[in-house]
Amino acid sequence: MLNERQRRLFLGFVARCQGRGAIRCLSRITGLSRNTIRRGAREVGRRTWTASDRIRRPGGGRKPVECLGGLF
Repeated sequence: MLNERQRRLFLGFVARCQGRGAIRCLSRITGLSRNTIRRGAREVGRRTWTASDRIRRPGGGRKPVECLGGLF
C-alpha cells in the first residue's frame, strides 16, 4: 500500500526508466493523471527528498466542512 507521494514517486521513476510514451501508458494503466506522473518524474530527477511525516504540502487537501447554523 503506497500513499499519494510514494505512488507519485514510483510511477515517476518507472516513467523515467521507460522513456518516451511511458507517462501516457502508465496513466492509462493506473488511472492517475499524466500531470501527477510528470510531477513525480520531476521530483525523482531532483533527488531532494526529505523524510517528513507529511504527505501533502501544508494547506493541501480538502478544507474542513463548517456547520451552517445547526443544519449539520
